[in-house]
Amino acid sequence: MTTVSPSVGADSFSFGKAESFGTGRAPGPGTFFCLECGSQLSLQESDRLPDCPRCGGSSFRRDSIFEPMQDGSTTAEFAAPSPGKSPSWLDDARRMLSEGGAYLVRQDDDGEIQAFPIGQGWTRIGRSANADIRLDDPSVSRRHALIVLEGTSLRILDDRSLNGVFLNGEVVEWGRLQDGDELTVGRYRLYMLQA
Repeated sequence: MTTVSPSVGADSFSFGKAESFGTGRAPGPGTFFCLECGSQLSLQESDRLPDCPRCGGSSFRRDSIFEPMQDGSTTAEFAAPSPGKSPSWLDDARRMLSEGGAYLVRQDDDGEIQAFPIGQGWTRIGRSANADIRLDDPSVSRRHALIVLEGTSLRILDDRSLNGVFLNGEVVEWGRLQDGDELTVGRYRLYMLQA
């Protein structure tokens, strides 16, 4: 596989081999794709490559608009996460919600339950510091998804994310949210609760 890179001080392009990166390296800023499933990660300057959040793979290549992805695949072709049965901690999360309304809840790596209230209007989900629900992981786009609450209508919209938004295991551009629905955003699984 070759990449196109501009020659310094020239109007022409030179061709070279595409470099692969392994888990744990800090290859610099940019978008990288997993060589096994095509899932994409967006890294900042000091970020290290994690294992692939979709397949656990450890080999990545820098993404480029000048070359096709591995074997002509696209990021839409990786296997969708399959929704599991509701986790046992979900009942605990319901009990801890003291005020009525809509919430997204998740359990972090330390076993703590996090609840994010959803207010009327737009709620931004992403890796950006400006996101209302910030999920700081390379598998999450800066602007990954939007939740809109209008009256009692609750919807999720993909905000042109790299890895898509999954509602109950199916990739969606937009979808209606109901109590108990599972959202997958990057490596995170969040659950919609109505209190």
